[in-house]
Amino acid sequence: MNIHEYQARELLQRFNVATTRGKVASTLDEAEQIARELGDVEIVVKAQIHAGGRGKGTFKHGFKGGVHVRKTPEEARKSPQKCSAKSW
Repeated sequence: MNIHEYQARELLQRFNVATTRGKVASTLDEAEQIARELGDVEIVVKAQIHAGGRGKGTFKHGFKGGVHVRKTPEEARKSPQKCSAKSW
């Protein structure tokens, strides 16, 4: 079975398995809003792709890694822009 991390988390939550807080954003506005909703915490922005080593990958334009820790909603908004699926 090949599912994304967010899909696995949703499946686990259906069976009351403890998971991390988080949501999927499809737009930059959504990424920033979700970061605001999560509050004053470090925000982990992850590209959702079917590949191993997501954190070590490089995008075509040179941006490194598909996993980034951000401290503010504004920073969380900028990461997905650089992690566009069209950039791999």
